[in-house]
Amino acid sequence: MRLAFMGTPDFAVPALRALHQAGHDIVTVYSQPPRPAGRGKKLRPSPVQVAAEELGIPVRTPLSLRRNTEEHAFFRDLKLDAAVVAAYGLILPVEMLDAPARGCLNIHASLLPRWRGAAPIQAAILAGDCESGVTIMQMDAGLDTGAMLLCDHVALTAHTTATTLHNDLAAMGGRLIVDVLNRPAFPGTPQPETGVTYVQRLSREDGRIDWTRPAADIDRQVRALTPWPGTFTTLGEQVIKIGAVSLMPDTTRATAGTVVDDRLLVACGNGTTLRITRLQRPGRGMMEAADFLRGQAVAPGTHLGVETPGD
Repeated sequence: MRLAFMGTPDFAVPALRALHQAGHDIVTVYSQPPRPAGRGKKLRPSPVQVAAEELGIPVRTPLSLRRNTEEHAFFRDLKLDAAVVAAYGLILPVEMLDAPARGCLNIHASLLPRWRGAAPIQAAILAGDCESGVTIMQMDAGLDTGAMLLCDHVALTAHTTATTLHNDLAAMGGRLIVDVLNRPAFPGTPQPETGVTYVQRLSREDGRIDWTRPAADIDRQVRALTPWPGTFTTLGEQVIKIGAVSLMPDTTRATAGTVVDDRLLVACGNGTTLRITRLQRPGRGMMEAADFLRGQAVAPGTHLGVETPGD
């Protein structure tokens, strides 16, 4: 099948590789332009661009598509059977949605209509959902509102992290899109009107830990938002990143945010507790709590999350 592939982050790479391995004719790949990265702020191509170039597929990186009539014409002239979209990051205008003979198909990392929008993997963990999955969707002009073509499920556990779920769903997306394209037609099922939820783009502030919340909520926050945008608290004047925590059976009457032993057991809301097991001080790498404490002891009674000037 003659295809264009449109994606940017690591999540989209397994689908690109799966389509190529399945023998589809991927005539071009669209990805967001290279961005400054690292200490030197050198331009770094997206993971999808890197993968496409390794496969010998030409890559296009327009800054915008909405009023880009030249790009609309180029896309139309490709005479595509279909376009596959996976976390591309740019909105496709109607001129491009309608150009391929069988339209544009989206690999969406949730069980639609739950968690339409920009961060479905993190949202599912934050909400304590018992399952997540991938939906292959026929794209329309709405935000993740198109007909569903195929989906699959994965169970979420108390140990699921954004990284493990991302990897599971990325591989699943590659398998499902190949399955859909092997079918002679793309019959879709309209999304139900009930159960619709949306998730907005995440920001750094979403990672600030509010110790007055129950420990189970904070545990989900850390698992959902690590490594991006990351979770953090304050320790005196330092902003400390939290990489992992462990729920504990201990109960306490200590004020939320208080360290209650010398191994980073922390009081949370409703008398619950958790232990910080991985953390990072400014200018250092993420480390195990025992290694952190050898370099900087945190005494019982210390309060975390206290606002400091300029924080």
